[in-house]
Amino acid sequence: MSRVRADEEEYWHSSKFRAFTFDDEDDELSQLKESKRAVNSLRDIVDDEDDDLERVSWSGEPVGSISWSIKETASGSTSSLDGRDSSLQKGSSSYAALPKPASSYSLSSLFKGRNKLSSFQSLSDALTDTGVKNYAPELRRPKAEYKDYSSDWSPKDTVRRMQRGKVCSLERFRSLQDKLVLLDEAVAGHDGNVITAVLIFLKRTLRREILFRELEVRQVALCHLIHFLREMGEQKFLLDLLRFLDRTEEVALSQYREHLNIQDVEKRREFLKGCIGLPFSAEDTSHIQDHYTLLERQIIIEANDRQLEMAGQSELFRKYPRKASILNMPLVTTLFYSCFYHYTEAEGMFSSPTNLKKTFKIPDKQYVLTALAARAKLRAWGDVDALLTTKNWLGYTKKKAPIGFHRVVEILQRNNAPVQVLQEYVRLVEDVETRLNLATKYKCHDVVIETYRDLKDRIQLTAYKCKVERGSAEEEKINSILSNMVRNTYS
Repeated sequence: MSRVRADEEEYWHSSKFRAFTFDDEDDELSQLKESKRAVNSLRDIVDDEDDDLERVSWSGEPVGSISWSIKETASGSTSSLDGRDSSLQKGSSSYAALPKPASSYSLSSLFKGRNKLSSFQSLSDALTDTGVKNYAPELRRPKAEYKDYSSDWSPKDTVRRMQRGKVCSLERFRSLQDKLVLLDEAVAGHDGNVITAVLIFLKRTLRREILFRELEVRQVALCHLIHFLREMGEQKFLLDLLRFLDRTEEVALSQYREHLNIQDVEKRREFLKGCIGLPFSAEDTSHIQDHYTLLERQIIIEANDRQLEMAGQSELFRKYPRKASILNMPLVTTLFYSCFYHYTEAEGMFSSPTNLKKTFKIPDKQYVLTALAARAKLRAWGDVDALLTTKNWLGYTKKKAPIGFHRVVEILQRNNAPVQVLQEYVRLVEDVETRLNLATKYKCHDVVIETYRDLKDRIQLTAYKCKVERGSAEEEKINSILSNMVRNTYS
C-alpha cells in the first residue's frame, strides 16, 4: 500500500503537469482534480452494500476506485508522451508478465464516456449525456425507487399501485387471510383488470375447493372469474366451479357450447343428440331438440342438393349456383334457402318450406317475410301474389300481409319490381300519408292521382300535374279528374 501511495504522490506532484490556468480548459490536471471531487461526492449517494460486488484489477485494487483511476489516467498520459511509464516498469511481476495496454480514458472519462483529450464537462452534464456511452459502474437507484419492489406493501397499497399500472409482486401474500384481504381490496377498488389479476393469482396458488368456497360468498369476484374462464376457454375448470355451486343448468349450457368446437358435422350431430338429456330448463330443452333436428335436416338437404348440382339436372341450380353449404346455418337462413330452391315441393319433403314451417313452428310473420324475400329475389311475382292472397270460408279471396303492405312494397322495390307490381301493393297501404309517401317516392303516379281524387284535393292534384310528363296518360287523367270536380261543383 505504501508503494501505491508513493505512486499517487509522485503523480500528483509530478512536474510533467502544468499549473491550472483559466485559459487552458483542457488541462488534464484540472480534469483530474475536478473528477476526484466528483468521485468523492458520489460516495454519499452510493450504498456501501455494493462493496462485495466490486471488481478487482491485477494490482489488487478495486476497479473504479480513485487510486485505480488515477493510475489509469497517469498511465495513459505518460504513455502518450514518453511511450512507456517508468513507474509501471518498476511495478509487480504481474505487470511484467502481462503488459497492460495503455488506457485512453481519464478519470473524468469514466463518468463522461469520453477520451482524455476531450474538453471537460461538469458531472451533471456527463450523467445526462445520452449520446455517448457510459463507462462508469452503474449507480444504485435511490432507496425510494426500490420501494416499488418492496415486500412491505399492504394489500390496499398493492391494489392502488396496480390501478396506476405499477409493477407489483403478489407472491408475498402467502397466507389465505392475506390473499382474501387482497381480493376484497381489489373488489372494493372497482377495477376489473385488478380483480382479474388477483383472481388469476389465487387460482394459481389455492386449491380449487378452497377457492370455490371463498368465492361463493363473493359474488362480484365469482362473476369475474366465470367470465374470465369462458373467455379463456378453460372449460374443465369452469365446469368444476359450476358443479361446486350446484348450477346444473349453467353446467349443461357450458357443455352444450362445446359443439362450437366440433368441425365434423356427423360428430356434432351425435354430440347434440347427447346434449338432449342434460338438465336444461324446459325451454332450453326444446331449443336443443330443434337444433339437433335442424342439423339432421340440413345434412339430408345438403347431400341431395350437392348431388343435383353436380349432375346438372336442375335448371335452378345451373342459373343460380349455391354460394355456400347449408350445414350449420341458422333456421331463418335454412328457410330462405328452402324457399329459394325448393319452394314448390310437397309438404312431405324435408326440404319443403311448409315442412320446415310446421316442424319448427315458424310464425306466419317470419315465414311470409322470408318467403317474400326469396321469391322476390327470383322475380317470381306470381308466387308473391299467391303468398299474399288468402281465401275466406265463403271462397272469396283478398290480399293479406302479416308484415304490413308497406314492408311488402319496400322488399319488392329492393328487388327491382316493376312499377305495375309496386302500384298494386302501394294501393293496399291503409294509412293515407304512408301511401302517398311511398307512391311519390317510387313514382307510382296512378296511386298518387287516385288518392288525391278520393281526398278531393284540387290544389294537390294541380301541383302534382307539374311532376308528370306533358302529354302523358297521367296528365290526361289529372285533367279529366279536375274537369269532373269543376262540373260537380256547378251542377
